[in-house]
Amino acid sequence: MAATTKISLTEEQLVQGLKAQDTAAIKALYEQYSGALMGVIIRIIPIEEIAEDLLQDTFLRIWNSTRHYDPSKGRLFTWMMNIARNIAIDKYRSKDFRNGGKNQNIENNVDLINETNEVIFNADTLGIKEMVTKLKPEFNEVLEMVYFKGYTHVEAAEELSIPLGTVKTRIRMAIMELRKHFN
Repeated sequence: MAATTKISLTEEQLVQGLKAQDTAAIKALYEQYSGALMGVIIRIIPIEEIAEDLLQDTFLRIWNSTRHYDPSKGRLFTWMMNIARNIAIDKYRSKDFRNGGKNQNIENNVDLINETNEVIFNADTLGIKEMVTKLKPEFNEVLEMVYFKGYTHVEAAEELSIPLGTVKTRIRMAIMELRKHFN
């Protein structure tokens, strides 16, 4: 296995090499600045896999837009840091990133459930089931199906041969009745 030698260039040499689309310059740039830029990204997006992708996007953007860099306006590192920060912020604000936090793998949830020893909701111990039986029969029937037997609203409507809106209204009315017992 051959030993790899690090390429060390001055900022001016890096800029000249990048503007000339020299691959040695981008390699040197990566070796010199990837750790610092990753630090900027990981503070905004603390998920390592996503941060690594964003670091790659940062270097692609640097490679493709070096012609816009003006040394008279600031240091190369500052310019690159702003690119990395903006890419990370864009990702943080993106819809897919926000939704990704809501959708987790089932394995994560199973492990979380197994690790926590929280009290499990039991309608019988709270007396909710008893309260539901005291409601009007049409409310009782709908709540029993939806909350205790796991039917969806649509399935309950089909099973009871009533409109979906009626199921939703009965559930809402039943919940309002139950709230009276807790307030």
